Amino acid sequence: MDQAEQLRNIIKAGNVSRPVARVITVTSGKGGVGKSNTAINLAIQFRKMGQRVIILDADFGLANIEIMFGAVPKHNLCDLIYQGKNIREIITWGPMDVGFISGGSGIAGLSNLSREYLVYIIQNLAQLDAIADVIIIDTGAGISDAVLEFLVASGEIILVTTPEPTSITDSYSLLKALRRHARFSESATRIKVMANKVDSAAEGQTLFNKLNAVVSRYLKLSVSYLGSVPQDNQLSRAVMQQMPVSIQAPGSKSALAYEEIAAKLMNIETNHTFEKRGMAAFFSHLIQQKNR
Repeated sequence: MDQAEQLRNIIKAGNVSRPVARVITVTSGKGGVGKSNTAINLAIQFRKMGQRVIILDADFGLANIEIMFGAVPKHNLCDLIYQGKNIREIITWGPMDVGFISGGSGIAGLSNLSREYLVYIIQNLAQLDAIADVIIIDTGAGISDAVLEFLVASGEIILVTTPEPTSITDSYSLLKALRRHARFSESATRIKVMANKVDSAAEGQTLFNKLNAVVSRYLKLSVSYLGSVPQDNQLSRAVMQQMPVSIQAPGSKSALAYEEIAAKLMNIETNHTFEKRGMAAFFSHLIQQKNR
């Protein structure tokens, strides 16, 4: 039995009676489009709907989530992997009790770990499925191998883009790279596009229509439209004050847009049956990729 098969058996055994969280991966083709803001504000909106939420900051080398939260984590995923910390010890609790885990550079070294270490990590990560209803993964921007591995392991992806021509082009390039990835499964992956920093709802719809037209024609890939978030000075002020706009200015244009998008995501889950992979299965899939 190879390591991948052993990991699959661990997940199957752990899934017998435990809850499984919904894992949503937020990504973008380029930086500066509001990806981390989207992850944070959707987390806040999910909390307002009674969901328990944890964000995993997988944007290695940057600290966008912790800066926007105004909270400095004492530990990160490296401490779980290499220092023997348990999963609860590496969670930092931010506004409205949204949990936050800093990825550090821990995931990059997973392929070098022994089976015993991998079992320990996956068993710890499985606990997240009992702690959270929704886990949001904030990837790095662009088309790096690390970002693509996260996306291939994801069952649910939110692609954030803006009306800037470079953002639309980079979003297409990201989807092209994902579509060509050897382990990408279109049938097991739902990709939703969110238009950010738009002047109107019509502009957001037009943006999606343009992107969808080329994606459908040249990639034969199915993507859906999640909605748009408008340009908003109150969001900019909230960022400067290290506070999610959904808390600081809940009646602002951007906060109301995030509220609508979060409600749509919850409605999608309610009305459409799909398999939740959970956090343990997500990381098991990630590790299996690294060991092939």
